[in-house]
Amino acid sequence: MTEGPELGAREREVLRARRESRERLGERAFALNLELAIGAREATTSAEIRERHGALEPDRLLEERSTLAGRVVRRRDLGGLVFLVLRDRAGDLQVVCNRLDLAEEALRLLEEIDLGDIVAASGRVGTTRRGELSIFAERLAMLTKSLRPLPEKWHGLRDPDLQQRQRYLHLATDLDYRRVVHARAGILRAFRRVLDERGFVEVETPVLQPTAGGAIARPFVTHHRALGVDLYLRIALELYLKRLLVGGLERVYEIGRNFRNEGIDRDHNPEFTMLELYQAYGDYHTMMEIGQALIQAAALEVRGSLSFPYQGRELDLGGEWRRVPMLELVSEAVGEEVTLERADLPELARHRGLDVHPSWGPGKIVLELFEKLVEEHLWEPTWVLDLPREVSPLARPHRSTPGLVEHADLVICGMEIIPAYSELSDPDEQRRSFEIQAEARAKGEEETHPMDEDFLLALEHGMPPAGGLGLGVDRLLKILADRPSIRDVILFPHLRPADP
Repeated sequence: MTEGPELGAREREVLRARRESRERLGERAFALNLELAIGAREATTSAEIRERHGALEPDRLLEERSTLAGRVVRRRDLGGLVFLVLRDRAGDLQVVCNRLDLAEEALRLLEEIDLGDIVAASGRVGTTRRGELSIFAERLAMLTKSLRPLPEKWHGLRDPDLQQRQRYLHLATDLDYRRVVHARAGILRAFRRVLDERGFVEVETPVLQPTAGGAIARPFVTHHRALGVDLYLRIALELYLKRLLVGGLERVYEIGRNFRNEGIDRDHNPEFTMLELYQAYGDYHTMMEIGQALIQAAALEVRGSLSFPYQGRELDLGGEWRRVPMLELVSEAVGEEVTLERADLPELARHRGLDVHPSWGPGKIVLELFEKLVEEHLWEPTWVLDLPREVSPLARPHRSTPGLVEHADLVICGMEIIPAYSELSDPDEQRRSFEIQAEARAKGEEETHPMDEDFLLALEHGMPPAGGLGLGVDRLLKILADRPSIRDVILFPHLRPADP
């Protein structure tokens, strides 16, 4: 047996004492408690008890009996009375243990209960003289003995790094953080409700793919031994969902994980959750309308309002959202008109602090200028329209402006939340877009979209005109849960190895 991570003298003593306590209880005590433990699976939650009896006046004892199971987060011993606070999935509730009223087996177990143990208590519901709603214990069961003490005597983990590395302790000691988990579930419920009402069908597509397509990003690669081929963890859901459009599924969506072998910061994690949807006979205007409906539904589900503070600054998701071309925004930031035809774009970008790579064309330079000078300043919801074709190889060419595509990015609080497209369905145009990416790779650009012959084959069978969007679930949750970093809303984010 190992004691796990290296412990200090105090921790070793606590671990030894708790193991001895478990041995004193013995298997017989756990077996005797099995009946109550099984009952705890259907136990009343603390919230249900408070809902039924929250208005009970002080010093009352009802005939009603309830069973509550949870982790002991406080223990106060006053001699004849022991007060325990149990924390279940819904919150905290007090258990009053009167040593004179407990049977010998329960009394013996009471002496072994430590902070962190998971126990069940059954008894009558009532209130103390101070009005504290409680269960007055008649039976106790030790369900799990906690061998290690939990952090800071239940004041919770203070260190943000430890909160992310030991999320189970963060959840156990911080009821407020559990709201993040429920907020994510609420967002996904809202998404599914909106899309189901519009006739979309939810599907699943491969996570391991022979070509990492659908976005411009560096993939993770692995090897399939039986097939003898390299496979990639998907960087986007897009190209397989479009294959389903070819097959006649005209409205499809998927909520799934994507993987990108890139940096880690407040807005990026190598593994993240996306919603992607595609609608035949729609375009990027259709997608902007659906995207707004999705986010507003999620905000109402989680926050109960379309106006609320994020990181101390008010955010309003109501009304009609601003729509403005990217070139117009970049021109405003630079102070002069910026077009893709300007021969001095590289010099213009260098004067604004950009290190221009020789492989960058005018479209890439405009995108970099936008990201450096504009994006972080867009607080209220803004659709940034009509990106250069060079940086959006899967979108349909703009119906009126050469060199641009029908691509809109939704930016909220300085973060891109949704890219939306009129999808490119012409296989020859799609091949040319892939060739533009190949030319950029030949010039030294590392992150480009690969040629995907299987996808081109599907397009040659005919894909209807369509609109599509991708929505970053983690970034939206960051806003709706009012958290500063994406790592705060991913239960188990990827982190650099801890110091020994």
